[in-house]
Amino acid sequence: MAINGKFKVNHGDVFPHGAYVVGEVEAVRDFERSTRERPVQATDKESGLLVWSVSVLDPDPDARKDAKTVTVKISAPHQPVPPEAIPGMPFRPVEFDGLTVTPYLNENGGRARVAYSFRASAMRAPQQAGSGKPTPRANSGEAA
Repeated sequence: MAINGKFKVNHGDVFPHGAYVVGEVEAVRDFERSTRERPVQATDKESGLLVWSVSVLDPDPDARKDAKTVTVKISAPHQPVPPEAIPGMPFRPVEFDGLTVTPYLNENGGRARVAYSFRASAMRAPQQAGSGKPTPRANSGEAA
């Protein structure tokens, strides 16, 4: 079977209302190799690249309260730099390339629900249509 747990998705499929960086890009700690005195950054098991994380706001008005902010992990050789903020806006709009989603069962608090882990190969400024909003995509199955 060709499904290995994660699914390739387009940014617009996951974030149809756009996405906004709301925190700093941080190194992900490898808890198995780190010690209290010596932190070690996690590396991607497939590519060997360093793993970084960034918090992202999903402005979808229908998103559940607990799903408004998600973490996207990015595998890259150097710390990714978020796009610049649009003047007058508190957040930085972003699009992710090479986005994958991995569903998993979250049994937090005794109530099980399906949750999602997001990974990407890069982040960049959204394609603009002059209005400050991401350009709508044709349903071609390819990232912009």
